[in-house]
Amino acid sequence: MNTTPDNAPVFLDCDTGIDDALALAYLLGSGANLVGVGSVSGNTDALQGATNTQNLLALAGHGHVPVALGHHHPQARPYGGGAPHVHGQNGIGEVELPDAGLELAPESAPEMLVRLARATPGQLRVIAIGPLTNIAAALRLDPELPGLIRELTIMGGAAMAPGNITPASEANIHNDPEAAAEVFAADWEIVLVPLDVTMSHVLEEADLERLQASESPAVQAVGSMLGYYFDFYKGVFGRRCSVMHDPLAAAIAVGRVQATSAPYARVVVDATDGPGRGQTICDLRGLYKGYPKPSGAHCRVVLEAGEGAIDEILRGTLALADASSVARP
Repeated sequence: MNTTPDNAPVFLDCDTGIDDALALAYLLGSGANLVGVGSVSGNTDALQGATNTQNLLALAGHGHVPVALGHHHPQARPYGGGAPHVHGQNGIGEVELPDAGLELAPESAPEMLVRLARATPGQLRVIAIGPLTNIAAALRLDPELPGLIRELTIMGGAAMAPGNITPASEANIHNDPEAAAEVFAADWEIVLVPLDVTMSHVLEEADLERLQASESPAVQAVGSMLGYYFDFYKGVFGRRCSVMHDPLAAAIAVGRVQATSAPYARVVVDATDGPGRGQTICDLRGLYKGYPKPSGAHCRVVLEAGEGAIDEILRGTLALADASSVARP
């Protein structure tokens, strides 16, 4: 797991939604070397997610970052229509971003991921904050992919916490458990950022006001989106606030937030049609011995993160320059 910030190339796979948008703004503001973005159906459909991503990149002055369209349907079932009650009909809280008029990359998201991994063997960090459909497809395109990736950070699952779609499953894994099962079975270094840690890092009203008061149009737009998210989470927490699922995973992936408890564990995904469908089964029975690394385990499950996580996410996001002051390559 990354422990210090560096300039390693980053590929982001997302279903841009509201917290995806904040994660993207955070990565740009914190100076991550974002070399490509793939879209996948989840919070919204893959095409809408790609459009949201392109428009936000352009508004932030980073329209040169290529965006590739990924899979619309998960592996085994048709796309279920997203989560408009959480993210709005357009995926970004009904905020209308200026239409950047950008073209999508000529390759698919899985193809882009394989190409970037081949071009930078052992260097590429992959951050997957949507369903794992594209990541599994990339594995099928190139079975050697795990050996080319420096690290794969996944926002998803629930180790010991309750799920947020069913009692056992979290949304990203639930939306394509067949793909997730493939990804976790492959032999690469995975950092899993599950609900256990994301639900304990919460953005409050005062934090939202700071984002909405930014001079950056992109940050202002993300702040407006988050207002919709706050309304949804009032039903979860009893007050207007929001958790930081995707931004926390992004901050951990680039080494700016430290995982203070992240034991290695064997992780499998329930892809059956029973009540456990979509569950991430994390073998954490080593708890009583201080979590020794199990033989063959290649996934670190983040259970706790540093107390300054929210401050770091705000700092990085607020550092995002006004689009008018960013030189376009």
